[in-house]
Amino acid sequence: MNTYREALEWIHSLLKFGIKPGLKRVEWLLERTGNPEKKITCIHIAGTNGKGSTVEFIRSILNEAGYSVGTFTSPYLISFNERVSLNRIPISDDEILHYARIVRPHVEEVSLTELGSPTEFEVITVISLLYFADKQPDIVVYETGLGGLYDSTNVITPILSLITNIGFDHMGILGDTLKEIAFQKAGIIKKDVPVITTADQKEAREVIEHKAREMDAENYFLDRDFSVVHMESTPSGERFFYTDIEDKKEINFEIAMMGTHQIKNAGLAVAAVKYLTRSHGFEIPLSTLGDGLRKANWAGRFEKVSHSPDIIIDGAHNEQGVAALKETLINHYGSKRIFLLFAALEDKAYATMMKDLVSVVYEACFTTFDFPRAASAEQLLKESPLENSYSISSWSEALQHLKDQLQQDDVLIITGSLYFISEIRKTFQNLE
Repeated sequence: MNTYREALEWIHSLLKFGIKPGLKRVEWLLERTGNPEKKITCIHIAGTNGKGSTVEFIRSILNEAGYSVGTFTSPYLISFNERVSLNRIPISDDEILHYARIVRPHVEEVSLTELGSPTEFEVITVISLLYFADKQPDIVVYETGLGGLYDSTNVITPILSLITNIGFDHMGILGDTLKEIAFQKAGIIKKDVPVITTADQKEAREVIEHKAREMDAENYFLDRDFSVVHMESTPSGERFFYTDIEDKKEINFEIAMMGTHQIKNAGLAVAAVKYLTRSHGFEIPLSTLGDGLRKANWAGRFEKVSHSPDIIIDGAHNEQGVAALKETLINHYGSKRIFLLFAALEDKAYATMMKDLVSVVYEACFTTFDFPRAASAEQLLKESPLENSYSISSWSEALQHLKDQLQQDDVLIITGSLYFISEIRKTFQNLE
């Protein structure tokens, strides 16, 4: 491998998912590369929705306080490298090449054993650990890729574990019930490592609490140990009250990320940061914490990419995501005509997702995009419960068609898949 392009092609050539579940391949690679996972201080986040937003809130707060923060997130929206970032700056092309060269001989070696070939995600995980071990940020925030228990990132031993909400997604892999899915997410809970969660279903909370007791891990639950209360939706975001685990004082915060679901993610981030100040010597004044929350901005999460008329892209890709999107649309655009451009993957419950939008969408256009598991525009239209709906297979033509119809006070929401959002976002200029 002599170029970044060759390194990327090699990474992408690896399996997307492992034939054999488990962490043995990753552990094998880490042993042969000096166990970088033991050289970093980190936080681990699992959950169905809200992981990326929670990572961003934590990063923004800690950066605002002057700390260096590594982040590992997926999938990417703008560039592959953003999955591994330091203070929001993605790993460079040269660094990807450097670490790919280190890892590749070991990948080829383990591929010849009974463990088999590592997956693309496993290799990216190892590359990220090598990178952060070299850079030594004050803290690294790791987001799971899928589930938790058998996720490649579960090789780390964090100082704090976080679990966002629990919902129905990836059921073919994680299980068909909330209890089964929660069991997989709770797999990130480590011995004597505290866990904070915003999971709200009784069966999910019971699974998390049981696992925490089993691991002697302190556990803190939303609405039991800390709380968030929505005050109002404003043109610039959301305002809410937060009550902390320790002092129970009510604090007024504001975030720019729209949606009442985002106040739970913000509250989880605040609880995490407060824990760091109590137990690990981080110094973060309340005013700095508030500034960090307000400045947090996560691409593709109810992101306004054009004004008058407003065009919004949102990565809702499961039932919970769409329910949150619907509520946000009602709160911020309830009196306007809402147009929908929708594309989804075949393995998603897209019929149920569409059904949730019936009461808010004025007109819907279904489309598709270049991705192995993308549903066709015709497939989506066939399942559509929306009265005023049609399909256009070319998403660029569909987008133009909708833009031609919009009046100044209308709003266009583009959603259904994070991969679709990643593709379509490139067409809007002047974005960070």
